[in-house]
Amino acid sequence: MTHWVNTTHDWAASVDRDHLNAIRADTDRYAPGGVLHLVLEVLAYADDEAESAGERGLCSVTLYDDGSIAIADNGRGTDTRVDEHGNVVKKPVMATKDLRFFDDPSAPLLPDGHPRRGMSVVAALSDWLVHTNRRTNGSWTQRYEHGIPVTSLDPIDSDGSTGTTVHFRPSYGEVVDLTPYLRFPHLDIRSLRKK
Repeated sequence: MTHWVNTTHDWAASVDRDHLNAIRADTDRYAPGGVLHLVLEVLAYADDEAESAGERGLCSVTLYDDGSIAIADNGRGTDTRVDEHGNVVKKPVMATKDLRFFDDPSAPLLPDGHPRRGMSVVAALSDWLVHTNRRTNGSWTQRYEHGIPVTSLDPIDSDGSTGTTVHFRPSYGEVVDLTPYLRFPHLDIRSLRKK
């Protein structure tokens, strides 16, 4: 296995089942406030991306009648690398621990006033999640169910854009009014309703 420097996630494994199970066993701790907190966890990644690019990012939040939510940004897309065997490997943001925040008692607070834990909280607490990634070196999509990948990285045609879309259906809770909480320092966010 190729050894890459671990910054936000450990590249050694694509899934940490014990980690995902721990999240599902304590939803009040990891997603206080329910669906709102899950939305804010996703937006925090888009905000990180915009900050690292040194510019304001654009992001949309789309609410669907089936209870699912799609959050799309115009960043560079999730980091994807090729290992020594020529296999495409993506940063395991959905199904492993965020090394920066998950176990840190002083993790930064999201706009709902609760600590940031990472994208794996969203994946673990969703019936399904589809991660679509567009980068200059290729685009793909992958589906998860309760945090576990159920497809491989399926290539999709490039449309000339870059960015990430996270479309998920939370396992519990209802969407509340998001507007008062859509405040991130590096993002312009628009909230949409799609029938």
